[in-house]
Amino acid sequence: MYNATNSEQQLLKALAKGDRVATETIYKQQYPIIKSWLLKNGSSDDDAADIFQESMVVLFGKVQSADFTLTCAVGTYLFSISKNLWFKRLQQQQREPGRLYDNSGDDEDGGIAYEEDLNIHHEREAHFNQLNSALDQIGEPCRSLLQAFYHKDKSMQEIAADFGYTNPENAKTQKYKCLTRLRKLFYTVQAK
Repeated sequence: MYNATNSEQQLLKALAKGDRVATETIYKQQYPIIKSWLLKNGSSDDDAADIFQESMVVLFGKVQSADFTLTCAVGTYLFSISKNLWFKRLQQQQREPGRLYDNSGDDEDGGIAYEEDLNIHHEREAHFNQLNSALDQIGEPCRSLLQAFYHKDKSMQEIAADFGYTNPENAKTQKYKCLTRLRKLFYTVQAK
């Protein structure tokens, strides 16, 4: 079984060789995320399974090529393909409401759409990495305070109590100072 210490490149190499464990690992890691998005965007369970399977087929086909280089996370790539396939299916159903989606044809423009979407996801991933780097540099208590507010959805009242501020207004002032520092660090990291 692959774990966090295995690189995604190793995972892709194993997938290219038809390694069943690599396929199962990608499925277990990525399917729940992609299925959740598809269900929120109008798919059925069966549609979600079909779309994910088609995405895996595309990925498998890509990794077979010696000149293929994945420039983003496997999950980002699969999400991009799944999203495009789902939108394509919806467009097809809108054009021909009485006809079931036929994916037997090979769409030449699909590769361009995937690449454009991949570029957007790659930029977002880089942005999140820069943000995480800035968060690593900001130090305590700012890091914990911002995580409490943005990640754990804690109120200013809860943050004041947790961090020992006399009232929610003081906690809010500290949060503002921390955000200002984080922005400066983020733009410093981004400029590198």
